[in-house]
Amino acid sequence: MEDSPNDRLHFGIMGFGCEHYRRRCQIRAPCCNEVFPCRHCHNETTTILPLLKQSTLRNIFDRHELVRQDVKHVICSVCDTEQPVTNYSHHYNYSYEMITQCFYQVAQVCSNCGVNMGEYFCNICKFYDDNTEKEQFHCDDCGICRVGGRENFFHCKKCGSCYGIGLRNNHRCVEDSMRHHCPICYEYLFDSLKETTVMKCGHTMHCDCYHEMLKRDKFCCPICSRSVIDMSKTWQRMDEEVEAISMPSDYRDKKVWILCNDCNDTTQVYFHIIGQKCGHCRSYNTRAVAPPVLPQ
Repeated sequence: MEDSPNDRLHFGIMGFGCEHYRRRCQIRAPCCNEVFPCRHCHNETTTILPLLKQSTLRNIFDRHELVRQDVKHVICSVCDTEQPVTNYSHHYNYSYEMITQCFYQVAQVCSNCGVNMGEYFCNICKFYDDNTEKEQFHCDDCGICRVGGRENFFHCKKCGSCYGIGLRNNHRCVEDSMRHHCPICYEYLFDSLKETTVMKCGHTMHCDCYHEMLKRDKFCCPICSRSVIDMSKTWQRMDEEVEAISMPSDYRDKKVWILCNDCNDTTQVYFHIIGQKCGHCRSYNTRAVAPPVLPQ
């Protein structure tokens, strides 16, 4: 019995792909003319070229990353047919109804065997994915596809990225904060597949890196040094230690200038081996600085 058009479209769903995406096509990278399961597979390969003995790209000058919008051809994983990403010619051996349906999915459906190369397809990003449970959507302001459902995100124009709606009017904006590398693992955050978090200071990093940082008792942003969690109880304990420990007479009246990493205030305080407390916000997240230069 001949498969119905709908059965054919969904043939092989979730049966092909790589560790990054489940999809029924591979891409030909226009930058090096090599075939890869996805853009991330290409980038991982081309950034470790010296370690690849069998790579056709042999020297460090071949290192490069693939621009997703530049992809022009894909190879169907079901029938191995290479075809343009945007293909307006149809040669299906199926019913007129299927041809009509596929006309609106010209780049999503294989021109030879008629299967969906991805249940989700974005013609702007040249992106295919069979796992629609991720609720992919394209953000015009970001210029790329995101996951998690369009209704659950908003685009912050100053930060330059999509954030969860819980952060709308509830985060400190830092210009282009997502268009930087994670300060821990140094992976580029804007199009990273890993979940990211926005710290109190407005800077961003991977959630896993953030929690690992806290496990190692590092409670300051690696970029601006502001406290990333409520440290009031810690400051209270340090107050008690300062009160309990008297400084030697040589240091008892010594004063130092400090800069508070939490409020950016510069003050002069008494030196103590436990720490220097900000006179403005009462934080011990401070550092010694040179005295301010007074105007002549």
